[in-house]
Amino acid sequence: MNYSTEKVFDHLRSIAVRAFELIHDLDARRKLIDQYFCVHSSTSEIHGQWYPVRTGHIPMEWMVANGADPNRRILYIHGGSWVSGSLAGYRAFLARVSQAAGAVVLSVDYRLAPEHLFPAGLEDCVQAYQWMRENGPDGKDPAGATYLMGDSAGGNLALAALLKVKDSKLPLPGAVIALSPATDFTCGSPSLVSRAGVDPIINPVILPALIPVYLGTNTQPTDPYASPLFGNYSGMPPLLLQVGDAEVLLDDSTRLAEHTAAQGCEVTLEVWDGMPHVFQGFAPFLMVAGKENSRLNSPLHTLKWPTPNIG
Repeated sequence: MNYSTEKVFDHLRSIAVRAFELIHDLDARRKLIDQYFCVHSSTSEIHGQWYPVRTGHIPMEWMVANGADPNRRILYIHGGSWVSGSLAGYRAFLARVSQAAGAVVLSVDYRLAPEHLFPAGLEDCVQAYQWMRENGPDGKDPAGATYLMGDSAGGNLALAALLKVKDSKLPLPGAVIALSPATDFTCGSPSLVSRAGVDPIINPVILPALIPVYLGTNTQPTDPYASPLFGNYSGMPPLLLQVGDAEVLLDDSTRLAEHTAAQGCEVTLEVWDGMPHVFQGFAPFLMVAGKENSRLNSPLHTLKWPTPNIG
């Protein structure tokens, strides 16, 4: 393990310890999680402009890097175990996403549990997606291309929003990118056990503990909007899944890739050697996470299932 990776792991372990100490102080835990990517001053530098907007009750924020095309729009859904995460905590990361993708990024401050149970947050994400299709950073202006993206719980919501958009017969995004998504509330992924000893931030017991906090008592863990692993992805746009080899949610991605591919969806799965949960947010300090080092670093495994030729 090199210096920067070791520092990231140490940083995440310290957050995990502190989060456990604050188990009964939700406000303090939320402030702590906003420091998730703050391993080094470079990860907090914001190279872009941001603009607050809203639709109805939902606060949102545009992030626009230099040269980003306002007609190419990414709806980004932050992580935080459905109970934390904020617009401010993701600004620096989303500025890098905007620059790398050449697109503007709309982040959504969706309603959090436990104050707002499922499906409140999901409904906010779908509403934000509909708004983004018709509005850009400069005002009302239909998008040329739209994408959904999210990490961890936000990856879950990005995939769930995709399913909801399709079921509602709304126009689909051009693609969906999910970083270390949580996809299965039934806790059926073998990596919850096999990676428990190496994951520096997520304790496997957190997922079953979150069921009553996020889903309440009226939603089954197998509901596809709660656990996208159980959704129908036939006719869906391409998916890109990125996950670290050192995280308990590894198989939430590998199983989703197999499931969606079996339904005819084009999916690319990248498994990155020795990387922790949502490692992409630690660029540029963590070199493997940076676009500028893409020629020097590659995933441990890259698997791609093209859409089969049916008929």
